[in-house]
Parts: sequence; C-alpha cells; structure tokens
Amino acid sequence: MKPVEVKRGNSPIVLGLPHTGTFVPESIFGQLTERGQTLADTDWHIHRLYDGLTPDLTAVRAMFHRYVVDANRDPSGVSLYPGQNTTGLVPMTDFDGEPLWKKEPAAAEIEERRLAWHSPYHEALQAELQRVHDMHGFVILYDCHSIRSNIPFLFEGTLPDLNIGTNGGVTCDPAIEKTVVDICANADGYSSVLNGRFKGGWTTRHYGKPAEGFHAIQMELAQVNYLKAEKLPFDYDADKAEQLRIHLDDILQNLEKFSPSRGGQA
Repeated sequence: MKPVEVKRGNSPIVLGLPHTGTFVPESIFGQLTERGQTLADTDWHIHRLYDGLTPDLTAVRAMFHRYVVDANRDPSGVSLYPGQNTTGLVPMTDFDGEPLWKKEPAAAEIEERRLAWHSPYHEALQAELQRVHDMHGFVILYDCHSIRSNIPFLFEGTLPDLNIGTNGGVTCDPAIEKTVVDICANADGYSSVLNGRFKGGWTTRHYGKPAEGFHAIQMELAQVNYLKAEKLPFDYDADKAEQLRIHLDDILQNLEKFSPSRGGQA
C-alpha cells in the first residue's frame, strides 16, 4: 500500500485529505485494542463526499489510518491545543479517551512510522502545492475533515455542522476566509462557526503563508450531515450527502474565483 494517492488538476485549489485512509499494516493492527481495531475515528467517506466537486481540483489523500500516525499533527509531537484534550502524532487514546494500544508504541517506533507514512504524505502535498503555486502565482489548500458531532472528551455540547479553521485568520487571505464563512452562514439548515473548537490542524497552520501566496483553510464537518449514523458501521447516506455537497461545491467554485490581482476578491 502506497502511503499517499495524488490526483492532479489545474485548478488553484488543492484538497488535503489526511484522515480518510483506513489502511493499517498487519503488524500495527495487531497492537491495537479491540476498540482500536474498529478505526472509529476515521474521517469516514470524506474522499467520496468531495469526489467530483468542481472539476480539475488536485487532491492529495493519505491512504493510511490516523492510528498508524496522524498526518495532521506536528511531526515534532507538539500539541495542537495545549491544555485541552486532543490526540497526538500517534494517538494513545481514541476520541473518547479510551486506550488504543495493548502496549503503547515507544518513541523509536513512532519515529519509524513518521518516516514511513507521515513524511511521504507531506512530501507529496508540498510538491502539489508548489506545482499549483507555480501555475497560478498562488494556491489554496482546502483541508478536508469530519468528526462525530458529540464527543465530550474533546468538546462540550454538539459541534456545529460546518467548522471553519484559519488559526485566527492568519493562514489565508481575509477574502478567502470571508467567502467560506458567508457561504456557510447562508447554507439553509446548517450551523457554522469560524475558529471554534477546530482552528485548523498542523497542515493548515504549517502551509498557510498568505504573504507568500500559500493560503490554507480547514473544513471540519459534523458527520451527522452525511452518514446514516455516527456509529459503526458509519454508512454513507447518499441523500444527506447530496444536500451537503451543494454547499461544498458552492464553496469550492467561489474559491476558484479568488484573485490576488483583484485585491483578493473571491
């Protein structure tokens, strides 16, 4: 299994898909607890949800599961949310705070996983971002995520449907942020928030350098809006998904109109 799958396009948008993969090497799978082997914290079906939206996008997808190593975490192991419950480069607990490993992997094994899986994903993502930047003079990384809407270990209450992250507005041009915020705010039947519990993961924060023409924004979707249920077997609900895809397509089509030469209008 290759660590990463790349679909190349000529649009100024690159989709990042770090958490849709479900591949776990047999040697690692056997180390997981019975609960861990359900792979419950997958961003289920996100690649399917975005597939076919706004033609000619580039997509970079991690094929490995986040329990192997999390492609959206700082490779140094620094926490994304100091002082809050979260999961690390190789998570030791699931999103409910329950242990994932029969015996927690040691530092040397975590480094092996980083080199084998995390690094190739980001090498591919960096290469595609640079390629698209060279074509257009800028690039927009749209990082695609989803999560269960109720996880008390990570956040209080019910998560909004559409969670936009720009790390406080520093990872992209204000016009890009405004475009996404406005579309989400006007999406009938969906709630939204900017820089709430999810402000953008390491990917968004690392690659978002708007002064250099590298813009990054994260979208964390509540899975209730496109799954039949937020529990095993996490089946895709085509009817729910089609309604959500209308708004996701609207976002991507409008982001394609972004032009630094027009003062950042999107």
